[in-house]
Amino acid sequence: MAGCGRLSFSAAFQEHLGRLGLRDFPCGFGSWNKSRFDARTRRHGGRLGRGTQPGGQEEAVPLGEESPEALVGLLRDPRSPWALPPDCSPQEQHLRETAVLTPQLVCGSNIFQIFRSLRITGKGVEEVDEGLLQLQQLEELILSANQISRITSANLPRTLKVLELCGNAVADLQGLCAQPPPDLQHLGLGYNRLCSPSQDKYLTAHFWPNLVSLDLSFNNLTDLLGLVSQLSSLQKLRILLLQGNPLALIPTYRGFLVDSLPKLSILDDIYIWPDERHRFHGLARQPELIRSEVRVVVSIGEIKGVPDPSTHQQLEVSSEFPVTTYSYCVTYEFAEGEEIEDSSSTEVTKIHPSPVVATLDVDSSAQDTGETKGQQEPAAMEEPKAHSAKVFVTPGKPWADTIDCSYRKEHTAKDLVGLKSYLTAGTIVSVVEEKVLSWPVDADPEEPEVPKGKARQGTQKNGAKGPVPKDKQKKKKKETPRELRSDPPIRRTLGTRKVTLEALLATKDLVTTVCDFGILITKQPLQPPDPEEKEKEKRKTPLNWRKVKCSSRCR
Repeated sequence: MAGCGRLSFSAAFQEHLGRLGLRDFPCGFGSWNKSRFDARTRRHGGRLGRGTQPGGQEEAVPLGEESPEALVGLLRDPRSPWALPPDCSPQEQHLRETAVLTPQLVCGSNIFQIFRSLRITGKGVEEVDEGLLQLQQLEELILSANQISRITSANLPRTLKVLELCGNAVADLQGLCAQPPPDLQHLGLGYNRLCSPSQDKYLTAHFWPNLVSLDLSFNNLTDLLGLVSQLSSLQKLRILLLQGNPLALIPTYRGFLVDSLPKLSILDDIYIWPDERHRFHGLARQPELIRSEVRVVVSIGEIKGVPDPSTHQQLEVSSEFPVTTYSYCVTYEFAEGEEIEDSSSTEVTKIHPSPVVATLDVDSSAQDTGETKGQQEPAAMEEPKAHSAKVFVTPGKPWADTIDCSYRKEHTAKDLVGLKSYLTAGTIVSVVEEKVLSWPVDADPEEPEVPKGKARQGTQKNGAKGPVPKDKQKKKKKETPRELRSDPPIRRTLGTRKVTLEALLATKDLVTTVCDFGILITKQPLQPPDPEEKEKEKRKTPLNWRKVKCSSRCR
């Protein structure tokens, strides 16, 4: 019996039958076929006969009823309201047609003898109960995308040849292997929660003597040597899927499996050709080459489309300080581990989020985090994240139409489970602008510099009015450049994008991405006042000024 609040297989099966409508028009018994079945039953002494007369002519259809052909046509026509949805299986369509032609076969307990294949996916099934044993002829059972955590083999029909449990929550195979179906040929356990080495011992010929196909993809299996030692006993195994497991990230993973399982034909959906088997010959006898660490190379190329910051500087007229400098960098997240910059080691896996196109849109893409002040940090700045990842920053580069980052860093990950989680989640790539204001060491940033020009000429060092002597002006020009001090940098995120890396868990070893952030909308800088306008403003009387203010309010 199913536990309280848990959806059992039996309940999902009854719901499945109700959705098929095997007892409703145009299926089953009803006024639409009553005379046909009543006449045949009487004619054959209580047994149902054929739908044709002895001379081979079709029986006449009484008024108000439909012929079997017309009823089947209602099921097959995609425009018919009685047609099944497109995602239904051919077996379900065949079952409905059987309910039209021979509805007695789907009445009562007879329906359990019809099923050879059954597919119940995405229905939230949590328990496979003993109700499944009623399907005594069942050969294929697909229960993908449910919430099954354990399977009791005593509740499985002994006739099963295909069992698909992909996308559930199975973490333990002990219950499944207690009395497994003896003739099972395919076992699908992809996208579950199996871990090494506790579950490896259940993957042997002792439990699955006739297994031909095995799907263990996207679990948390890490022990490659231990798993291969168990799988080698499956003499009939020809198809194996292990991609998506942490062990599949090991550099020698595929070659070691190809040489260790000589009867295998397909590994991770890729056919094993003779030349590949020859290339990896002898690798199975060198287990010392298997190291549980992965090297990942991250390369970042160019940034394009960043607006010229010089057009947005809001400096007062004739103001020499502060000196404003801008630099640009790219940040990305990576799983915690060791880093080797500019390494010449063999590249096993590569991530290339480059070039980064910095044509940004504040509204629809990366959020502008505003301006934040902080201490200037080196290029290898790292910030720990809650999901066990660090943030790496490329060296800052000055503005250009095309900013060449030329960044390359090699990361070594020994925590394969953590690396798998990181690749599944993807990484966050951002373009950051850094603004630094520099002031003279002996100047107060709160007070503006004395303006140049005529105003400067009218003031001498001792405060007396009058022109500065020419000899002192020449001496001033020969002075060394003033020493500057810099304020903490002001950082602004121009754009952020998530880069998907899950392909590296499958068969790919290279991901190349162009990050397009859209269009960056910037505020128009305030235009400095025109000197002539300033002079006119001074000449205005207080009365005129009050009139201007009053007029402005009226608007």
